Amino acid sequence: QVQLVESGGTLVQAGDSLRLSCAASGRTTISFAMGWFRQTSGKEREFVAAIGWTGSSKNYADSVKGRFAISRDNAKNVVYLQMNNLKREDSAIYYCAAARSRVGLTSFENYDYWGQGTQVTVSS
Repeated sequence: QVQLVESGGTLVQAGDSLRLSCAASGRTTISFAMGWFRQTSGKEREFVAAIGWTGSSKNYADSVKGRFAISRDNAKNVVYLQMNNLKREDSAIYYCAAARSRVGLTSFENYDYWGQGTQVTVSS
């Protein structure tokens, strides 16, 4: 089993930066791909970013490309999401997830473990 705990969500203003963290415990996630998804009320969970287990492979949703950066520290079992130039439409609950799969990482169905989420609210 893998437990994921997100942190760092808060209320910020448009244009601000924020870094989310996802700490893993239990079984090591070093061989897992990791992803960030977000969800707003009434909408399906949306892919944000994913990173392969070595950290060299990264993938981003078009809506965040150039503004967000995903990274991981396997020694600490932590995954980060650096969010810059935040917009109101980035407001959501952000979820961290771990996947055994190496493919299909933009789809939430391919992830095996999920955190409880952290709220990010961007005001204009």
